[in-house]
Amino acid sequence: MASRTVAKDIITLRGSAAIVSEFFGYAANSILYNRGVYPEESFAKVKKYGLPMLLTQDEGVKSFISNLTAQLSGHFSHSGNELIVLEKEWLEAGKLQRVVLVIMSKATNEVLERWNFSIETDSEVVEKGVSREKSDKEIMREIQAIMRQIASSITYLPCLDEPCVFDVLAYTDKDVAVPFTWIESDPKLIANPQMVKLHSFDTKIHKVDTLVSYKNDEWEEQ
Repeated sequence: MASRTVAKDIITLRGSAAIVSEFFGYAANSILYNRGVYPEESFAKVKKYGLPMLLTQDEGVKSFISNLTAQLSGHFSHSGNELIVLEKEWLEAGKLQRVVLVIMSKATNEVLERWNFSIETDSEVVEKGVSREKSDKEIMREIQAIMRQIASSITYLPCLDEPCVFDVLAYTDKDVAVPFTWIESDPKLIANPQMVKLHSFDTKIHKVDTLVSYKNDEWEEQ
């Protein structure tokens, strides 16, 4: 009797880390484009995840995001557009808890939005080196849902009507040694923020939950 074949793909720890790193690069580009942090004409259209995506052509930003995605498995910080790699393989070691893209007022540095990507790692995969199974197409569909929500963010987030800049924060386990070259940063929080939970995706090794919080400028009618 023939057995039924289920279309599953083998997901390794390194492969999963690569998926998460690549996702963050495209998500960061999409956020910067859709939130108007950089001019529309500074982005070029490509196809990814079965969707039209926008990638920055600004050399400084492109270099920063490219280096960031290449080293997302490591402990990193940055100064201006310079990426500083501090320790390798944090994603693969299960040490990276979340990555936050922060949008701030260029004039005052006031935090206007925080795009929070929380990462849960399968500890058994890290400790025993086992692999997991999940369809690549299923992972792509989950990522598509997040990208569509980012692209439609203008419908649920307030307009950013002033020049803005962005920063990236990394949160790791407390037992990770912080080298002297680490650039300390405050958490860049928003007081009494509004929050919107977006979709998540799961490689069966890394689960990424997405949440955006933003400054609440509601005013009371007289």
